[in-house]
This record gives sequence, structure tokens and C-alpha cells, in this order.
Amino acid sequence: MTNKHNTVLYCGATDDLNRRVLEHKNNVYKNSFTLRYNIDKLVYFESYSLLADAFAREKQIKAGSRKKKIELIESINPKWNDLFKKLTPNAEELIRIKRFFK
Repeated sequence: MTNKHNTVLYCGATDDLNRRVLEHKNNVYKNSFTLRYNIDKLVYFESYSLLADAFAREKQIKAGSRKKKIELIESINPKWNDLFKKLTPNAEELIRIKRFFK
């Protein structure tokens, strides 16, 4: 994930991508890195059957350089579009509905 200017990168793993992205977009965690740097745009993701594999891949990506992360993002998303809007058909509506996070 990144911010609107694509200057800060955040990598994480989750068992529910839609829920996790919505948490970032709705600033659920008040003392989080993602809130501090306004990170709410999904620009890259991978899917795994096993959560352990996802966590292992997260560590691998985090250990890489910024250049490698940018290359990874641009390999599937050269314009750095918010993939959440493509991943979730009713994304705009879900983003507006904040009641799920109170």
C-alpha cells in the first residue's frame, strides 16, 4: 500500500484483504504507521492458500530494497492505480460506510 503521492510504501499480510484495506481507508488504528503517513491506496497484492506462506512472502518483500518493491508494483500496476476499486465491485460504497468500524 502507499499514500496518494506514492512516496511511502507499506507491506503487510492479512487473511481478509478487503477488510484490511477498509481499515486503512477508514483510519481504524489511531496510532498506526499507515494513518501517520496517510497510506490508504492498494497498489499491489498477492494471494496465498496458506497464511504462513503469506507471512513468509511479506518478510521477503520487506527485506528487499525500495527499488525492488517499486519494480514489483510496476510489474502489475505501472500507473499505481488503487487496486481496491478493481478488486471490490462496491468499493466506493464500502469506503463511505464507516459504521462497520465503530
